Parts: sequence; C-alpha cells; structure tokens
Amino acid sequence: MRILQLHVDFVEYLPVKKEIDDAEPLLKNEKERIEDTVVILTSIEKGDDETLIEDFIKETTEYLKKIKCNSVLIYPYAHLSSNLEHPKSAYKLLIQLENTLRESSDAIVVKRAPFGWTKELGIKVKGHPLSENSRFLVKKNPDGQAGTIVEIAHPKPDLNESEGSFSNALTAEKDLKSKWFVLNVDGSLMPYNDYKFKKSEINLENLFKYEILRKRIVEDQPPHVKLMRKLGIADYEPASDSGNMRFYPKGRLVKSLLEQFVTKKVSQYGGLEVETPIMYDSHHSSMESYFNRFPARQYNIKSDQKDLFLRFAACFGQFLMAKDFQISYKNLPLKLYELTRYSFRREKSGELVGLRRLRAFSMPDCHAFCQDMEQAKIEFLKRLDLSISVMEEIGISTDNDLEMAVRFTKEFYVSNKEFVQHLVTKIGKPVLVEMWDDRFFYFVLKWEFNFLDNSGKASALATDQIDIENGERYGITFIDELGNKKFPIILHNSPSGAIERVIFALLEKSAKMMKEGKIPYLPMWLMNTQVRIIPVKEDLIPSCVELLELLKFNSIRADIDDRDDTLSKKIRDAETEWIHFTLIIGEKEVATNSISVRDRLKKVNYSTKIDELIDIIKKTMNGKPNLPINLPEYLSKRPRIAS
Repeated sequence: MRILQLHVDFVEYLPVKKEIDDAEPLLKNEKERIEDTVVILTSIEKGDDETLIEDFIKETTEYLKKIKCNSVLIYPYAHLSSNLEHPKSAYKLLIQLENTLRESSDAIVVKRAPFGWTKELGIKVKGHPLSENSRFLVKKNPDGQAGTIVEIAHPKPDLNESEGSFSNALTAEKDLKSKWFVLNVDGSLMPYNDYKFKKSEINLENLFKYEILRKRIVEDQPPHVKLMRKLGIADYEPASDSGNMRFYPKGRLVKSLLEQFVTKKVSQYGGLEVETPIMYDSHHSSMESYFNRFPARQYNIKSDQKDLFLRFAACFGQFLMAKDFQISYKNLPLKLYELTRYSFRREKSGELVGLRRLRAFSMPDCHAFCQDMEQAKIEFLKRLDLSISVMEEIGISTDNDLEMAVRFTKEFYVSNKEFVQHLVTKIGKPVLVEMWDDRFFYFVLKWEFNFLDNSGKASALATDQIDIENGERYGITFIDELGNKKFPIILHNSPSGAIERVIFALLEKSAKMMKEGKIPYLPMWLMNTQVRIIPVKEDLIPSCVELLELLKFNSIRADIDDRDDTLSKKIRDAETEWIHFTLIIGEKEVATNSISVRDRLKKVNYSTKIDELIDIIKKTMNGKPNLPINLPEYLSKRPRIAS
C-alpha cells in the first residue's frame, strides 16, 4: 500500500464520471470542500490485505499528532502505483481502513472520497516541513511480524497547480538502476556494501545512507534556522510562496559579498559574464525536450496567450545565446557565466526548510563549450581546481566539511578510468560513486561536493557535468580546423552552488562547532560588523567616532554602541552577534591613545594600538571583496527585528 499524506489548507473535489464499472454508488453528487485537513492519497496494491490496517492507523495517528490536526480525508488515488489490486478487493480494504480509523479515536474526523470515480481535484498544501509525508506499507510476513514502513522518494501525484509541472527526468531519476561504490585514492572501486568505513569517514558513510535511502523529507528543524534568525540574516516570508525567503540587511550584505567573490573567481578563470531572461516559452523547440532531460519542477505562467516558465537554471539562456555566436575552434573553450538572481524550482514543500532547499535561489552558473572530449576533460579538471579554491576561501573545507560524489555511466567509466581516478586523487580521500548502466540524462559524468548538516541530510554545493547532448539540441556549432561545423561538448559548473545554500552550510558548520563546545563564527570578511566600539560613558563617544572613521578609511566595517544600556549588556550583545573584535573605550584608552580589545575567537582581552588591529583584520581579509556596512553606524538608530 502506498500513501501520501498532505496537510492542506483546503481540499475540494467533485465526482465527474465513473472510471470503472465497480465504482461505488454516490450518495450525493456535488462538490465537497474540507478545510485544514490531512488528505491521504491511497493506492491499494496487489496482495494488500487487512494486515496493513494496524500500520495504516499507527502511521496516520502519529502524523496527525505531529502536525496537530484531527481531520482526515482518505482519497483513493491509483496514480501512486502501477501494481493495483482488483477494484473490489481494493474498495473493501478502503472501507476497512476508513471504519477502523474512525473507531480508533473519537477525536479524529474521518471522511473518504468516493471510490472508482474520475474527480476534479483542487488542493492547497501547507508550506511547513512536515506538510508532505509519503509511505510504503508492506503486508505482514507469514510469521505474523509487522510489515515495514518505507518512505517513497519520488511519489508521482499530479495535483494541478499545488505541485507544479515537472519533467520526465524526475521519474527517470527514481527508476534509473544504479550501482553504488566507494572509489579509493588508489583507484580501487569497491561495492559500498563491502566497504568498511573508518571512524574518520562518518560523513562519507552518512552520505551513502542519505543517497541510498533517499529520505528527503525534513522532519526536524535544522539548527541553522534558529541561527539565521538570531543573527538577523534571513527568515521565512509568510506572504510569499514557500521556499522564498526574506533577507534582512545583514543577510543581504553576506549574499552580496559571496556573489562578488564567486563572480571575481570565475572572471579570473576566464568566464565571460552575461545576463539572460528569467522566463522562457515552454513550447520553444529546444525547451520541451530539455525539460525531460533535467530533473526539476518548474513554475508555469501565462502571458499574452503564451505559456511561459520561470527558469530553473541558466543553461538555456546561455545556450540560446551561444547558438547565435559565430564560433571558431580557436575560441574554445568558450566560457559563459551568469549569477542568476533568481533561478526557480518548484521543490516539494516537505523538503523546504530554512536556507537548505529553496524555490527561488541565486546560482552562479558557468558553462564551457569545448571542441571534443579531450579538451572537455582538461577543462573539467581546471574547474575542479576552481571549485576547490572557491569552497576553501569561503570557509568550507573540502577535507573536513565536504564529501565528493561522482556519478557516471558505465560506458564512460570503462573508457575513462584514469581520468575519473585523477578526480579522486585531487580530492585525496575516498568518494561516493553512483554508476548507471544506461544513460538517461544529458550528461555522462557529474561530480558534486556535498555538505552533511546536523540532521544527516546531504546538500550539493559546487558541481560540474560533462554534457554531450545540448550542443546539438540547441544548434550550437563551431568551425573546426578543417572548416567543418561541429557541435561542442558543454560543461556545467557552479563553483559554489546556490549562494543561499553556502550560507546554510556556514551556519550548520557553526552549529556543529557549538555542539562540540567550540566558539561558532562566520568568516571575518562576511561579518556585517567586523569591529564593535563601545564607549564606557557617553562623553567618550566623540573619541569613538574618530576610531570609527579610521576603520572606515581602511575599509573595515565598524559601528558604535551608543545605546543607554549597561556596559555588560553591550558586551553580551556583541558576543550574541558573533562580532570578532569589540573595543572598550574608556578614559585610560583615550589618554594613552590605545584600544582595549576583546577578541571573541581567541577568548582574550588585550591593549594595543588601532593600527595593529587594522593590520590583523586586513591580513584576515586577504583580498576578499569589501562593501560598506549597510546598517546605521550608531546602534541607537537601528530598527529591531521582532523575534
């Protein structure tokens, strides 16, 4: 039995016509609408019987308790399975499920949609992390032991606009047959079941578990959500669609600095920055086939009688641009780059939480158009170096914070073993391998750096792919040395992954440090306030202003706590904001032209000259992009974010 539990604001349905001869008779034939309920889409499969009722009741009551709801609609839904039970047996079991659930508790209101009817269905799923919950209930074993409840990775309901349209690649991604291995630095490829993970490889082991179980639904709030609010970076926007966040001034500054940093690194690599539209014609000749080769759900809109979709990547914009270029082999590899603000993907609401997975996100996306596979492989390695450099300089270590996954077709691996091995040699530690017997996607090789959060969920950051299809699909050509037209091989690289997800990783890393008893922090170059100046008394503010101006002159972001609060509270607030350096300015400091420094990370207090502190901060910045502080420099002038 397969079920999909949806916590909804409302559901409404209208039986239209009999779908099967054994459809149950209708007591009334009118539209039914239920507010704030759990819709249980239910498919009864061959062999399902009353031994599953206990599991169904347990699963339903536990879910209702979690989300604090007492209303259920059991909705017969054949589309979750292709192995359906005979209608008469399925109907009988549905009635038993309904009656037993109703009898199990007087507190639960139970309704059921009619069986065997084609129905108009309208539904609005709530936007919290537990609003979607899919399960696979297996019948009891012959020895009477309870069946197993397994989560389904990609159920396939088509719930009109509440879920959005999605490509055939999502279904293919679910159905593709994969073999899983660990690829060692020495080149040995070992089936994951035979590999003995070391204690130091706990993240790699967790990555395997995440990929193989495919448990994507988030059940508990990850700690970065609390931190992003506490630090005034971002929060949910209740007036928008789920997965669209609001970024406060501090968060906007962090995003801007990261965007500038990644863009500068790609420019140094040779990327040519472009800008492309955020919406495209759904029926454009090159779009429809691409939809079904890219595993993403998209937002669809209608304008002037034209069907449009919001981009889910920068690919097609850059491909359409490259199609209009006159390209010689001398121009290759040609590298086009765009940082999309925004890309849109209609992710499942149960997977949306904090900054980890969003429906609107900023993605640095660099495509390289290459002559042939040999040039593509050379460029691929350069881009891996670029991505390692970007992640390390941001403050996310490829040694300790990230695990690499490499995915390829068996055919590609057999022909390119040494090349694949070289990727692993560059990383210097074992990596996860997923090998496909057959190719469905447009790429033959893909790698990504995965960050494992405190809940054990993996999130891809930097990535690259070798695409052998889209040159021809989009009609992109170049002239080779013999004057012949050829289609390029295309590389798809994001050297950092989504900017929002980078912030998520930095905050989750800090949360892990807190759990280990260490001091959490964000890198100095990303701090909104790098230096907080606190006068011991009000008449010392003019001296603090002189320090502020000197720090500003040296491109250091500083502010003054001029509020009418105690010194101890001001110091505590600076600690709470994770400010690296706090300067306490009293009469002694003014008289001796010195500063009293509280170094948060080193947990030390000391006296020094302002020039020495400026030198320390400049060395820490190490050529990173800089922007002025984007909040009032006097804390008394700042608005407070309601908690």
